[in-house]
Amino acid sequence: MPLEGMRDMLRGSLGRSLQALQAEDRLSAAWPVACGKAMAERGQVVGFENGVVRVEVEDGVWLRQMISTRHLLARELARISGVSVSEIHFERKRNYK
Repeated sequence: MPLEGMRDMLRGSLGRSLQALQAEDRLSAAWPVACGKAMAERGQVVGFENGVVRVEVEDGVWLRQMISTRHLLARELARISGVSVSEIHFERKRNYK
């Protein structure tokens, strides 16, 4: 099986296994698969309401990268999680010290 076919099969399997979770938890679990390891390590799903996913990002460089791919990420998150996603709002993580 080609790599792309295997990846699609795994995404579908993940989506089916997430069905019992709440929408925000499903989106959080789907996030690393939708965006890849490097991006997932620098941002996390912190909220979901009325189709809008909120993602907190660790710095400005990654924030710009995620914003530039927001439509693709929203589509992938929806497809993998089975949750209707209309858009993603990215916000820079605040460092509280």
